[in-house]
Amino acid sequence: MDEALAVTRLTKRYGSRRAADGVTLTARTGGITAVLGPNGAGKTTTLECCTGLRTPDDGEIVVLGRRRDDRANDRWLRERVGVMVQQGGLPMAPTARAVLRHVATFYRAPADVGHLVEALSLGDALDTPVRRLSGGQRQRVAVACALVGRPELAFLDEPSSGVDPHGRRDSWALLREQRDRGCAIVLTTHHISEAEELADHVVIMDHGRVVASGAVRDLATGFTLTLTGLSDPGRAADVVARLGQPVVAPDGTVSAILPRSDVATARDLTTARAEAGEAAARVSLAPRTLESVYLAVAGVDE
Repeated sequence: MDEALAVTRLTKRYGSRRAADGVTLTARTGGITAVLGPNGAGKTTTLECCTGLRTPDDGEIVVLGRRRDDRANDRWLRERVGVMVQQGGLPMAPTARAVLRHVATFYRAPADVGHLVEALSLGDALDTPVRRLSGGQRQRVAVACALVGRPELAFLDEPSSGVDPHGRRDSWALLREQRDRGCAIVLTTHHISEAEELADHVVIMDHGRVVASGAVRDLATGFTLTLTGLSDPGRAADVVARLGQPVVAPDGTVSAILPRSDVATARDLTTARAEAGEAAARVSLAPRTLESVYLAVAGVDE
């Protein structure tokens, strides 16, 4: 099965607000899908619908080939899907060790708890009361709980929230290991660097909708042209339109996405600036990054 998760036109309303507004996305077996977006973009709502924690108002969710809304599939899916909700959601138990042992009993063939503890550097926290775990420790214990059943698909909501850089690197290594054994992982994150490091596929959400998706290398293709110090931004934009689709910011900056940066592009840009009467304008032409793509499509007021 190539698609471990297929979400089609998912809609979830809270009163008049659509937290998920026609969301369509997929996650492949043996791949990591990172869902990015600002607060309130609909990331957590989408994951909660996919995990069965919330009931969508419309749309279809197929998990490991089975429809999520068919209650007959619930037990089958529980044995094959790992879930980490936002802020951990750990079961009540006296210590982290007890939590992991308890969750492992839910599965017929659980993973080696000792390996998960070592991979996530949790040895010093095992005998700490759950209520006294630091935020980062709780997150790592929650990740271990989501993976202890050897899931075919794992949903992780903000797994690195509050985790220090060393702990984050440990988590990344474990998630790559899980991917390599064939697990599909869907995680939400605010860390663009995390998506760049881990993701085979990135989904960017905003205002409850998917606004961009693809591999990092595909999303970040091309170069960003920026012109500042312009005397007539409108005229400059008209001329730049020959090279790419211009955007004029409120401060008069003109930007555009160009497919390449070579001698011909530099020559065309010099000609365009001269024709616009903006030969003295300041010019920047930089390779696009996932961060620049994210800032261009997400968190923009409608």
